[in-house]
Amino acid sequence: MGYPENFEGFMIEDQKKWSDFKRLPITPKKFEDNDIDIQIEACGVCGSDVHTITGGWGECPLPICVGHEVIGKAIKVGSKVTTIKVGDRVGVGAQIKSCMKCRLCKTDQENYCVDKVDTYGAPYQDGTIAQGGYASHIRADEYFTFKIPDNIPIEMAAPMLCAGITTYSPLVRAGVGPGKKVAILGIGGLGHYGIMWANALGAEVTALSHSPNKKDDALKLGAKHFVVTGEKDWHKAHQFEYDFILNCADMTHTFDLKNYMSTVNINGDFHNVGLPDEPLPTIMAQDFAANGAKLTGSHIGNRPEMIAMFKLAGEKQLKPIIETIQLSEKGCKEAVERVKENKVRYRITLIGYDKVFTDRQ
Repeated sequence: MGYPENFEGFMIEDQKKWSDFKRLPITPKKFEDNDIDIQIEACGVCGSDVHTITGGWGECPLPICVGHEVIGKAIKVGSKVTTIKVGDRVGVGAQIKSCMKCRLCKTDQENYCVDKVDTYGAPYQDGTIAQGGYASHIRADEYFTFKIPDNIPIEMAAPMLCAGITTYSPLVRAGVGPGKKVAILGIGGLGHYGIMWANALGAEVTALSHSPNKKDDALKLGAKHFVVTGEKDWHKAHQFEYDFILNCADMTHTFDLKNYMSTVNINGDFHNVGLPDEPLPTIMAQDFAANGAKLTGSHIGNRPEMIAMFKLAGEKQLKPIIETIQLSEKGCKEAVERVKENKVRYRITLIGYDKVFTDRQ
């Protein structure tokens, strides 16, 4: 039995065999008046996918179909849907539902709703487990479904739905723009978006990286300066320099945080969006006192920010650095293993869904 009763997805059944994908049926939740069914055409491969399937973030419901950077075509819309019509090019990010009733949801903080539903691995109220975008279809709430500008290529649009918004939202909320000095720490899947957004917003951008070979890419993306953090005493020439540091690194547990914090301007932020498997390193309370710096973090972004982000990307024709892999058991395996091994420049998008799901309507 196929769509609409069942979808198909590439899933793992055992976290010990985290890159062993199998094509399995998916039973979606019941279709509701605010829902949209999407025929998937591409999906970005996020570090969150790897943290989930490897068990780095703990146990997950199995089998699981990951992927929360989903692009496709709306093929069915509920009777109360007003912002999307059948045939629209749409996307879904890392959140697929919230209660829409609490104080947070009513003040554009739905990404922090305690009853939010993540795009995969999270239960709906009826007990159905949400499944992600390495699949033929996805069923999403209208509020978490976004029109995608036609002038953004599909492989570039997909990773913006998680990596993009995760880096865009904190920059905007911090008031990043002309006159601000911003450092992006960790030039990878998240960090290369951070550079691109901060530059597009008008800030003076510095890339902080332990990899000297990323300098050319960082400058092309919009950084004005490049600092190699692997050099001895690198921080001493940059004390009190950055109004905002966006930490996109996945290895923060190995950092000497005191050195990084010393480069933050008075009352500035060291803001974390990279989420390692390991705890943060020990830091003394005194390390905050020298400059009144703040250690902060955030979770994706809200709907208005997502819409504004795609508008900015479309208008300025911003071009992230993306690789593509054909969707299949082998393709999924290659993608997640390369992300795990940090062998990606700088995001991977799974494509070619029509070649796999040949009998979709």
